[in-house]
Amino acid sequence: MSDDKKKIMFLMQKPPHGSIYPYEGLEYILISGAYEQDISVVFVGDGVFSLKKNQDTAELGIKGFVKTYRTLEGYDIEKIYVDKKSMQERGLKEEDLIIDVELLESHEINALIKEQDALYPF
Repeated sequence: MSDDKKKIMFLMQKPPHGSIYPYEGLEYILISGAYEQDISVVFVGDGVFSLKKNQDTAELGIKGFVKTYRTLEGYDIEKIYVDKKSMQERGLKEEDLIIDVELLESHEINALIKEQDALYPF
Protein backbone atom coordinates (compact mmCIF):
# COMPACT_ATOMS: atom_id res chain seq x y z
CA MET A 1 0.00 0.00 0.00
CA SER A 2 2.91 2.38 0.62
CA ASP A 3 3.56 2.34 -3.14
CA ASP A 4 0.28 4.27 -3.58
CA LYS A 5 1.48 7.12 -1.38
CA LYS A 6 2.30 10.39 -3.10
CA LYS A 7 5.50 12.16 -2.14
CA ILE A 8 4.43 15.63 -1.08
CA MET A 9 6.78 18.35 0.10
CA PHE A 10 5.87 21.56 1.87
CA LEU A 11 8.43 24.31 1.48
CA MET A 12 8.08 26.76 4.35
CA GLN A 13 9.79 30.01 3.32
CA LYS A 14 8.01 32.85 5.14
CA PRO A 15 8.47 34.08 8.72
CA PRO A 16 5.79 32.83 11.10
CA HIS A 17 4.06 36.16 11.62
CA GLY A 18 3.14 38.94 9.23
CA SER A 19 1.24 36.85 6.72
CA ILE A 20 -1.17 33.96 6.77
CA TYR A 21 1.05 31.66 4.68
CA PRO A 22 2.95 29.87 7.48
CA TYR A 23 -0.22 29.16 9.46
CA GLU A 24 -2.12 28.02 6.37
CA GLY A 25 0.84 25.88 5.37
CA LEU A 26 0.86 24.18 8.76
CA GLU A 27 -2.86 23.46 8.51
CA TYR A 28 -2.40 22.00 5.03
CA ILE A 29 0.48 19.83 6.30
CA LEU A 30 -1.72 18.43 9.07
CA ILE A 31 -4.62 17.76 6.70
CA SER A 32 -2.31 16.00 4.24
CA GLY A 33 -0.83 13.93 7.06
CA ALA A 34 -4.29 12.67 7.91
CA TYR A 35 -4.45 11.14 4.41
CA GLU A 36 -1.32 9.07 5.07
CA GLN A 37 0.79 10.44 2.24
CA ASP A 38 4.61 10.55 2.22
CA ILE A 39 5.01 14.06 3.63
CA SER A 40 8.21 16.07 3.86
CA VAL A 41 8.48 19.56 5.33
CA VAL A 42 11.42 21.81 4.55
CA PHE A 43 12.14 25.14 6.24
CA VAL A 44 14.28 27.60 4.27
CA GLY A 45 15.00 31.31 4.45
CA ASP A 46 12.94 33.14 7.07
CA GLY A 47 10.76 30.04 7.32
CA VAL A 48 13.25 28.68 9.86
CA PHE A 49 11.87 31.21 12.37
CA SER A 50 8.61 29.24 12.34
CA LEU A 51 10.30 26.60 14.50
CA LYS A 52 11.93 28.96 17.02
CA LYS A 53 11.09 28.22 20.66
CA ASN A 54 9.54 30.72 23.05
CA GLN A 55 7.89 33.04 20.56
CA ASP A 56 5.82 35.74 22.24
CA THR A 57 3.01 36.99 20.03
CA ALA A 58 1.19 39.02 22.71
CA GLU A 59 2.38 42.38 21.35
CA LEU A 60 1.19 41.38 17.90
CA GLY A 61 -2.27 40.68 19.26
CA ILE A 62 -2.39 37.21 17.72
CA LYS A 63 -2.37 33.70 19.06
CA GLY A 64 0.88 31.87 18.44
CA PHE A 65 0.75 28.60 16.54
CA VAL A 66 4.39 27.46 16.67
CA LYS A 67 3.70 24.85 19.37
CA THR A 68 1.38 23.12 16.89
CA TYR A 69 4.46 21.84 15.05
CA ARG A 70 4.84 19.38 17.93
CA THR A 71 1.74 17.57 16.66
CA LEU A 72 3.40 16.57 13.38
CA GLU A 73 4.76 13.40 14.93
CA GLY A 74 1.21 12.34 15.81
CA TYR A 75 0.39 12.50 12.09
CA ASP A 76 3.46 10.37 11.25
CA ILE A 77 5.16 13.36 9.66
CA GLU A 78 8.76 12.72 10.54
CA LYS A 79 10.63 14.03 7.50
CA ILE A 80 11.28 17.54 8.74
CA TYR A 81 14.27 19.31 7.27
CA VAL A 82 15.87 22.69 7.79
CA ASP A 83 18.31 24.43 5.49
CA LYS A 84 21.59 24.60 7.41
CA LYS A 85 22.70 27.83 5.75
CA SER A 86 19.37 29.55 6.54
CA MET A 87 19.82 28.63 10.20
CA GLN A 88 23.38 29.92 10.30
CA GLU A 89 22.51 33.19 8.53
CA ARG A 90 19.80 33.85 11.13
CA GLY A 91 21.92 32.94 14.14
CA LEU A 92 19.85 29.90 15.08
CA LYS A 93 21.04 26.55 16.40
CA GLU A 94 19.21 23.22 16.58
CA GLU A 95 18.59 23.67 20.30
CA ASP A 96 16.68 26.90 19.50
CA LEU A 97 14.00 24.89 17.67
CA ILE A 98 10.76 23.55 19.13
CA ILE A 99 11.04 20.15 17.39
CA ASP A 100 13.79 17.83 16.22
CA VAL A 101 14.80 18.36 12.61
CA GLU A 102 17.40 17.15 10.17
CA LEU A 103 19.74 19.86 8.96
CA LEU A 104 20.51 19.66 5.24
CA GLU A 105 22.73 21.50 2.82
CA SER A 106 21.03 23.34 -0.05
CA HIS A 107 22.08 20.74 -2.63
CA GLU A 108 20.54 17.97 -0.50
CA ILE A 109 17.25 19.90 -0.33
CA ASN A 110 17.32 20.40 -4.11
CA ALA A 111 17.79 16.65 -4.58
CA LEU A 112 14.79 15.93 -2.32
CA ILE A 113 12.65 18.41 -4.22
CA LYS A 114 13.32 16.54 -7.47
CA GLU A 115 11.98 13.31 -5.92
CA GLN A 116 8.57 14.75 -5.03
CA ASP A 117 5.25 14.20 -6.77
CA ALA A 118 4.01 17.57 -5.51
CA LEU A 119 5.63 20.68 -4.02
CA TYR A 120 3.65 23.27 -2.06
CA PRO A 121 5.48 26.50 -1.25
CA PHE A 122 4.31 28.57 1.71
